[in-house]
Amino acid sequence: MRLLVSAIAVLVAAGAVAVAPAPPADAGPTVCDVPACIPGIQPGAVIGAPCSNTTYFVFGVTSFGRMVFCGSPRRLAPRWFRTLEVRGIKDLNTDCSGFDYEMAQAPDGLFLTCTPVAGDSLWLHGAT
Repeated sequence: MRLLVSAIAVLVAAGAVAVAPAPPADAGPTVCDVPACIPGIQPGAVIGAPCSNTTYFVFGVTSFGRMVFCGSPRRLAPRWFRTLEVRGIKDLNTDCSGFDYEMAQAPDGLFLTCTPVAGDSLWLHGAT
């Protein structure tokens, strides 16, 4: 009897796993080429004002439409700076030839910079 109960429990558990719905897909794009498709851009950023995150979702836009990013040069307190060209959403460690030192965001929000490395150019973490 104990074996029968165990077998039924295993079958019920397997059935529950088989019919469980898949997690919802991320609604945002995984790659795009313009700033307009980047999620998490903070409105109302003020150049030179303090900001809080220099790693994820670092982009903002001023009241007059200028793209900025939250950076911490020389490890000072983070603040808003004007961006270089922003190329939308790109994947970490992928080719970015022709866009050296330009900026992007990874699908998970990580700040990226197109960085020349050993003859190639790659989208790498844009630590500031």
